[in-house]
Amino acid sequence: MATILSVSGSPSATSRTSRLLRHLDRELAAQHHRVVPLDVRTLDPGALLGADVSHPHIARATELFAEADAVVIGTPVYKAAYSGLLKSLLDLLPQRALAGKTVLPLATGGTTAHVLAIDYALRPVLSAMGAGHVVQGWFVLDRHITLLDDGGVALDTEAAAGVGRALHAFVRALDRAPDTASAAGNPVPTAA
Repeated sequence: MATILSVSGSPSATSRTSRLLRHLDRELAAQHHRVVPLDVRTLDPGALLGADVSHPHIARATELFAEADAVVIGTPVYKAAYSGLLKSLLDLLPQRALAGKTVLPLATGGTTAHVLAIDYALRPVLSAMGAGHVVQGWFVLDRHITLLDDGGVALDTEAAAGVGRALHAFVRALDRAPDTASAAGNPVPTAA
């Protein structure tokens, strides 16, 4: 099965975005995928803002992107765009960090006025970074996410259905994805 990097671009320690991603991580793991969570807020802020790509946190994040077959990216929406924290990390990654990878973008926000942030702000960046396939993402209103005491989330019916469809499309795309090494332009080893 696939190795999936699950990236939260939320700066908040009590983030609905991060909790939603960890909920999806469990669903993907139950389907026998290897899921690696990455909360960008845990990376060294000085290295992020100072563009220190040699810092161990940034170097490790870059490795995680390289090792992943697919990426789920979640972000809260601020000022009609994805978080500046996520932007800081994406700016430090190699230009083709998503080459050949299947990507699922998710966003959370307080109002439906931000619903197009995925398509108009995040999707172009993911495509520019070489994503092999950016599946249709999903926007979830904050009020449709209930934080549970056990660290999980409960989604209202509409949000659960939308997120479920997006996740299903992502998994289907993973099943159809070509070998990531050949998609990235690297030779695929063959048995002699």
